[in-house]
Amino acid sequence: MSTQESAIRVGVIGAGSFASRRHCPDIIAHPKAQLTALCRRNDIELQKMAGAFAVEHTYTDHSQLLTSRLVDAVLVSSPHNLHYEHTKAALENGLHVLLEKPLCLDSRDARRLVELASSRNLRLLVAHNPPYWRHCRHLREQFQGGRLGNLEAASLTAVGNFLGVLAREPLPDKIPGVVAPTLYRGDPLQNGGGYLMDGGPHLLCELLWCTGRHVAEVSAQVDDAAFELRYVLTLRMDNGALVTVSQVANSNSRSKRQHNVYFGSKGTATVRGFPFTVEYDVEGQAAERLEEDELPAAPTPIDDLVKCVLQRGSPESDIELAVHIVDVIQAAQEAIRSRGVITLSHRRD
Repeated sequence: MSTQESAIRVGVIGAGSFASRRHCPDIIAHPKAQLTALCRRNDIELQKMAGAFAVEHTYTDHSQLLTSRLVDAVLVSSPHNLHYEHTKAALENGLHVLLEKPLCLDSRDARRLVELASSRNLRLLVAHNPPYWRHCRHLREQFQGGRLGNLEAASLTAVGNFLGVLAREPLPDKIPGVVAPTLYRGDPLQNGGGYLMDGGPHLLCELLWCTGRHVAEVSAQVDDAAFELRYVLTLRMDNGALVTVSQVANSNSRSKRQHNVYFGSKGTATVRGFPFTVEYDVEGQAAERLEEDELPAAPTPIDDLVKCVLQRGSPESDIELAVHIVDVIQAAQEAIRSRGVITLSHRRD
């Protein structure tokens, strides 16, 4: 298909539980997207996915999908350690790529992918949550417009129980999605470590995308260096602000709780979830509290992909941010091993 035509044909590599709950329904619902091919290694589960979404063309080998001439773009939702291989192969075959976080496990590989996409004039997007969440888009607007002033400090905390998908306990009998999730996240080689690599990108994306800041230094503490289920990062930002980012993946409570506070030179913003609300306490203004469904609708990652490919629009989040997130997590993992403070500028040299 030429990008001048009416619809973009999308294939999915890693056609599993998450893709069935989020991206595949969005592709089906989009007037300018077609779900034309699916790939995963387990053929029984693959055929369940194909039946659920009425997809004729299925593959257990990603290279066959990439050379099928049935797709213009691919969604990569495979285990984290395969993101680089699958994305690189897709770009080399002239295909645009939308992939689940993280971009990959090594920031050097991440930069290679960005360079490859640029050299082929292809679009490369990562589906971090914040650019597609209403409250995060509103928060970003407040920082960009100067309402909160300059970031001086922040604290981001998310607490939940994800032991099932981390292969630390049996999955519930009933779980959303066409197929059950695979348990690759329980393997530090496939996952890229413990929960930091799985849950950390979304919190880091919120911090960086909403505030427009970058991380300069990282230190970290964890419950278990071999496979962390609890971690806290201390970040020094490029403007000197100090920030903590922490997560708990083995809470005794089964509810998902999130509490993020941003202290600006003019006011404070507080994000609470789930469900999400955002509150503003700004000097000289009445306090404001907004619920997610009160805010303007946000695009989906598939909306973003279609816009970028068919209209040559700009992505909601620059790909360099995805690279920086990988760099921050790698620095944090290095800090865990060394029990020291890691300066990111030194890592780039």
